[in-house]
Amino acid sequence: MIGLDDAPFPRACPKDDKTIKVKVVGAVYASLRFDGVMLMEVERDGYDATDVILGKIKVSKFFEHIQLIMLQGIAFGGFNVVDVPRLSKGLDRPVLVVARKKPDMEAIKNALWKKVRGGKEKLLLMETVGPMEPANGVYFQQYGLTREEVLWVLKKFSVNGLLPEPIRVAHLIAGAIATGVSTGRA
Repeated sequence: MIGLDDAPFPRACPKDDKTIKVKVVGAVYASLRFDGVMLMEVERDGYDATDVILGKIKVSKFFEHIQLIMLQGIAFGGFNVVDVPRLSKGLDRPVLVVARKKPDMEAIKNALWKKVRGGKEKLLLMETVGPMEPANGVYFQQYGLTREEVLWVLKKFSVNGLLPEPIRVAHLIAGAIATGVSTGRA
């Protein structure tokens, strides 16, 4: 399996600057054994997250062994929203989206409608997977998994906190890449 999270990035930049790239880290696991790292870049508030993740995983040496894609949230680099069904179908793997806290959908809708280019389409992508559901101290969305399978994954792989290890480790690595040191929030 692989857990993906984005690195911290500057929030303030000129609105017309489309060149800001945000690092995304993939932590690859075989059961509870950490096996490798994948690095990617996506455009801040862009449209390329699905294609970048799909393309990088598909050509990686880990592809045949990855049985589940775990995302720390459904968007990377701000509002670069992942098309979860397309990612799942393109890799022929289930996708599990995990978040520490329940998203404030009203605030997200407001930001997408007023501040983000293509915001309405991005909101539709978010809604395609359904609302986030609570379980084991986190919130999740899934595609290609049953709720029972999600609960099993969360229980088996959340050994050092509430987040599954692949996401937790991707978060730590992403923080270190961006700032020189990982944060303790994983």
